[in-house]
Amino acid sequence: MKISFKGDYAIKTLVYLSIIYMESGDKERYVRLSEITASQDIPESFLEQIMLVLKNAGYVKTHRGKNGGYALGRNPNSIRLGEIIRLIDGTTAPIGCVSCTAYKYCDFEKKCALKPVWEEVRNAVNSIVDNITIKSLVVKQAELERETKGELSLAYKGGFYI
Repeated sequence: MKISFKGDYAIKTLVYLSIIYMESGDKERYVRLSEITASQDIPESFLEQIMLVLKNAGYVKTHRGKNGGYALGRNPNSIRLGEIIRLIDGTTAPIGCVSCTAYKYCDFEKKCALKPVWEEVRNAVNSIVDNITIKSLVVKQAELERETKGELSLAYKGGFYI
């Protein structure tokens, strides 16, 4: 499995929109594409393509007009990391002959000693990415930001690191 920039950006965007979703409570808050690109350092033309895929799959929704933009389309606790990886980058299998979603026949697979190894790798990856929610990534990001802010505020004073 290889995560592309497109996949990484899609996940970061969903985490960003999830933070807004969780902060806004019952109110829907739509975010302009330019706000997402600025906060996540994603090229706008690239993000437009990603948002179209996420919108068509129901992960984001759009609203036109003055207060328009993009908002999360589903509860972040119901979105699994594996879903997004498969949507954007395809299979999580390391090789086609063990893929559940993009199987490719191989003449040697019946006598291949590596096939069970690749199946085990696929299963291990799936057991991780299918048990991580976007909400859990939001929580982890918040923890990391708190830790980083604490380190930065205490780490340098009066020209000396303490």
